[in-house]
Amino acid sequence: MMWLRSLQGQMMAAIALAMLIAQGLSATLIWHQLHQRHIAALVNGAAMRMLDGRPFTPALHDDRPPLPPPDDRLRLPRAFRVHVDAASPEQGGDRPLREVETALRDALVAQGAAPGALLVVERDATRDPLMQPFLPELRMRFRLPADRPLPPLVVASARQTDGTWLTVRAFKPSDERQLLLGLLRQAVLTYVLLTGAVWLVVGRITRPLRALTGRLASFAAAPGVANQVPPQGPGDIRRLIVAHNAMEARISALLDEKDVMLGAIGHDLKTPLAALRVRIEAVEDDTERARMAATISDINRSLDDILSLARVGRPSDPVEPTELSALIADVIGEYEDMGEPVTLIAAPRLVAPVRATWLRRALRNLVSNGLRYGQRARVTLAREGAWAVLRIDDDGPGIPEADIARMMEPFTRLEPSRNSGTGGTGLGLTLARAIADQHGGALALTNRREAGQITGLTATLRLPV
Repeated sequence: MMWLRSLQGQMMAAIALAMLIAQGLSATLIWHQLHQRHIAALVNGAAMRMLDGRPFTPALHDDRPPLPPPDDRLRLPRAFRVHVDAASPEQGGDRPLREVETALRDALVAQGAAPGALLVVERDATRDPLMQPFLPELRMRFRLPADRPLPPLVVASARQTDGTWLTVRAFKPSDERQLLLGLLRQAVLTYVLLTGAVWLVVGRITRPLRALTGRLASFAAAPGVANQVPPQGPGDIRRLIVAHNAMEARISALLDEKDVMLGAIGHDLKTPLAALRVRIEAVEDDTERARMAATISDINRSLDDILSLARVGRPSDPVEPTELSALIADVIGEYEDMGEPVTLIAAPRLVAPVRATWLRRALRNLVSNGLRYGQRARVTLAREGAWAVLRIDDDGPGIPEADIARMMEPFTRLEPSRNSGTGGTGLGLTLARAIADQHGGALALTNRREAGQITGLTATLRLPV
């Protein structure tokens, strides 16, 4: 079913369905036309023999005199001749041909005859008592081997006014089942050939699109101009790939310029801040010196968060298989050493491909938020299908439902509990979400409720394993 979700699969399914319907309708119309021709041939032959062989009761509008009674020659049991039976020639195993019967009655009435009861059936020639003596001769005539059956026999009979039955026998013009099989074989062959040709054309269109999709995914994970898709496919697709490669080159150039600019900003700002940190040591007032040092530390942290958020899209460290439980225990140990109320509830052994430095940063931000706004943090690691799920619970006031999405945006803080006075810069959650996105995961915030009251906030970080 995944194949049907692709462009090639949907195009092929639509084209194949349309071709199947068209071929089916074409075969049906051809078979119907030939079937009507066969019925017309049977009806015309039977009507001519019946009218020439024995008169029917004249219709009310017919003033023609009746024909003389048939001679003994017409009573001879010879194939394809008219035969008069004392009773109905119907026998067990016959298959009624209602359509032919109706058409034969209409043909006889159109010729001025008024037949009574009509019987038109199809039967096996070998079961017909009149035909059995002539089977060897018929096989020689039709050049049929002994293991091949004769064509179906059509028996048409009309009851006369004297109670006798005027019967005509004839072979069907052709075996309609064989004709239908031939039409089906032709339709299937045409269908396969056309579908194969369309498959090649659609494949030539979708193949470069698949390559371009893969390139987009790799570029989103690691922007750069390496391994670009070469122009291929039809002209429209080639021009699309050329335009995309040009766009990638421009984006990569802009990102390089951004990295250079951020590096310069970081150097130009941190250098005077370091010098200022040295100069404040000369301040004699301990309280004032501590305030100045705290301000410089806040500026440094804000600057680190801004630079980290700007660089998260182009990480330099590689993705490596990492034991998540050990990484989480190491980060929590840092808080425990400082006497912070952080608890590791559960952390089974779980390995995932991550950038350990960035994941530590995201975990520290989430735990720090829990401590800042919820007084304590409880960390749980679990595996859910193909995901490693890291949950950080706090006991704070939570976040209004209407503001949860907004809290992921940069420099967003809630008032009054989440303000700059508590030390927040409004970048912690944004950076944690960006790190989750960088790993192909997601970050979600939900309020915990008990008895209708918010009892805390849960930050859920999902990473693919």
